[in-house]
Amino acid sequence: MNEVQRIQGRLLRPEDIEHIRELLHDNPGWHRTRLSRELCREWNWIDATGRLKDMACRTLLLKLHRRGSIILPPRAGPSVNHRRSKEFQLVLHDTTPITANLMHLRPIRLVLAEKGPTAALWQTLLTTYHYIGFTTRVGRSISYLALDSSQRPVGCLLFGAAAWSTAPRDRFIGWNKTQRESNLSKIANNMRFLIPPWVQVPHLASHILALAAKQLKTDWLRKYGFDLCLLETFVDTSRFQGTCYRAANWIYAGHTTGRTRNDRNTTIHQPPKAVYLYPLIKNYRQKLSTIKEDL
Repeated sequence: MNEVQRIQGRLLRPEDIEHIRELLHDNPGWHRTRLSRELCREWNWIDATGRLKDMACRTLLLKLHRRGSIILPPRAGPSVNHRRSKEFQLVLHDTTPITANLMHLRPIRLVLAEKGPTAALWQTLLTTYHYIGFTTRVGRSISYLALDSSQRPVGCLLFGAAAWSTAPRDRFIGWNKTQRESNLSKIANNMRFLIPPWVQVPHLASHILALAAKQLKTDWLRKYGFDLCLLETFVDTSRFQGTCYRAANWIYAGHTTGRTRNDRNTTIHQPPKAVYLYPLIKNYRQKLSTIKEDL
């Protein structure tokens, strides 16, 4: 490969790939994590908080490995996410029906469900009651547990990395491939949203979505050091109508083709899904079209 290529938002020249090969050859005892961290230090590849972009670099290396550009050493062991999923245990929880008017449950609070008992309850609810379920998370993510005024859980949300490419969203933004590769990290995907089945409260779902749209931008900036511009989600219309997203002022952008993010050979198919978007800032199109070169 004698051309510049962009992987994980970073431009790689042929000499960069050759340097990675040299590091692998000269340091046969290095594992994948050591290699990625050394590269991050050399490239000064850090996020806005000054932390090494280790996960992004590991993904970059894996993509080069799969393309045959480099040969990575075998994995040292199972991933951290794998170990965490094995350790998870369901948490006992109250399923007493909640049917009050929304005004009697307010204020609803969104609490971060990143660790401890809150995270365990959040994972229990998604694993048990969400139609897709939940096993583990990869990359950037923020999870919320929605609590009513009596501290009862009434909802769960998970926001994570945006889909690599989806025509309705990309047309809506109006960006090209290079702009998308440079700015995709400024979009978060609402990957899971659950109202537990014993909670039957009109307008609760759209209220929680509105709270999340206000809070996520601040929490994402605090955790990762940069701003989000846009939210996206995919609604399986064979199961849901997307009513709560429309009620929360999310914008319908069209339907997907039914391919998944891992469908490299156009052989993996899922039911088409409705794409809904929610701008977090007024000039989101301008922000998502600005290219920052790193060469």
